Amino acid sequence: MAKTQSFKYAACLTCSILVNLLSINLFLHRGGWEKSWTRNAVEEAEAVASISCSGHGRAFLDGVILHGKPVCECNQCYGGTDCSQLSPNCVVDADSGDPTFLEPYWVKHAASSSIMVAGWHRMSYEFNDGSLISEELNSHIRKVHAAVGNANTEGKYIIFGAGATQLLHAATHALSFNIDGTSSPSKVVASTPYYPVYKEQTEFFKSEDYKFSGDTSVWNDTDIDSSATSFIEFVTSPNNPDGQLKKAILQGPSVKTVHDLAYYWPHYTPIPAPADEDVMIFTLSKLTGHAGSRFGWALIKDEAVYKRMLTYMDLSTYGVSRETQLRVLKLFKVALEGNGREMYDFGYNTMRNRWNRFSKSLSKSKRFSIQQLNPQLCSFSQQVKAPTPAFVWLKCEREEDSDCFEVLKSFNITGRAGNLFGAESRYVRLSFVKTEDDFELLLERIKKLVSKESESEVEGSSSPILGESKENRKSNESMEVLDPSYYINGLKHLIEEVGLHLVDEQKVPLYSIIEKLIGFT
Repeated sequence: MAKTQSFKYAACLTCSILVNLLSINLFLHRGGWEKSWTRNAVEEAEAVASISCSGHGRAFLDGVILHGKPVCECNQCYGGTDCSQLSPNCVVDADSGDPTFLEPYWVKHAASSSIMVAGWHRMSYEFNDGSLISEELNSHIRKVHAAVGNANTEGKYIIFGAGATQLLHAATHALSFNIDGTSSPSKVVASTPYYPVYKEQTEFFKSEDYKFSGDTSVWNDTDIDSSATSFIEFVTSPNNPDGQLKKAILQGPSVKTVHDLAYYWPHYTPIPAPADEDVMIFTLSKLTGHAGSRFGWALIKDEAVYKRMLTYMDLSTYGVSRETQLRVLKLFKVALEGNGREMYDFGYNTMRNRWNRFSKSLSKSKRFSIQQLNPQLCSFSQQVKAPTPAFVWLKCEREEDSDCFEVLKSFNITGRAGNLFGAESRYVRLSFVKTEDDFELLLERIKKLVSKESESEVEGSSSPILGESKENRKSNESMEVLDPSYYINGLKHLIEEVGLHLVDEQKVPLYSIIEKLIGFT
């Protein structure tokens, strides 16, 4: 009897446990804790992320499918099914400003930067308040600027656009607005060398309200005061292509200014102070590297200009996609994590390394030169830092190298010709913001160019100078060695270099001083 009773209790307990487990299972999979709808998406994303492309490419969810899985999309000059095959004589593309140098940072932060978008996510044209912009994203944009200290957002309206390109034209449209329709078209100007899109976009739309009128320096105060037309000046700071921090040149009541601050971030330049202009334009691509998301924003002071830009955006695209806004919000949250410095430190260190290595490779060249930029105190890092711009503004110094683009092209390097920026054809812009593979290939090709230059100089210097006797050469060599001023000037220069190194070791690296010391001794 006791055994029977014990068996009944055990059976009841077992049934109770099974019922509870079944209830919990039903609640998890049919109630508030159900997560099964995300599982397939997660597994699919992680499966694609795990595809090996030999470190020289990447597979994507929306890539071409072969044998049931996406194929590797290889970096330039690499091929094969796993991107392991290098084409040594390929053309090195240094033209594009595609900012993929930040990809390793986001791979490292894959978990915190990922988003899962439901099939029913924000299907409406508008948000609940009738607007086209996420208020949470609006708030985070202001937080990012406050954390970096590169722009004052207080009292400014914010407009979202499909990258900076759309916003640039929206600003041109808004600032050329002619109430009575009697004025002549606004003159759109920019200082040489200028970003080519200003000219290309203005000419493409062929508006009756504005036209591109070339270099800002052509127009002086007298022209502005005596002209019945208005001016729209584009100010790019740091400048694309040469990385210089720029200010507006034209002044007066008939002048409107658009400040293109796409590169005004700590990756590329010291931040001396927050920008506080009437029209300021930024882009996600140069901040986080996500150029494909096509997102930019403008900070506008004047309400009338804001409303005209808003009308332009409404009639052209009716806002930026909700998926893009969601992704940007997630990226900004990552950028603000911790002390809000990690992404900027990664970007700056990557660019500094590239600039140091490239500068060293050209240090002995007389055929090529690059822009010189002065170190400044950066309010973000609280350090004196040398600029590390997105582009090298390379100049061919030889008289016969009048077309620098063609000179580089003959060595299988493609840059962007200087005349596209309104400058001489002796200049070429080379991109530093692409993948590590792209940079390594460019650096290798430049080293070969400089090496050939050195070989030519050695061959030329091996012959005696015409008309100079052996005795005179020996006498001159001996005087050079014995001349005390040689040593005094050399020591002075070395002391100056050491001083500059102590102020900013990135601008004057230690290896540079050691090389000069060896050469001096």
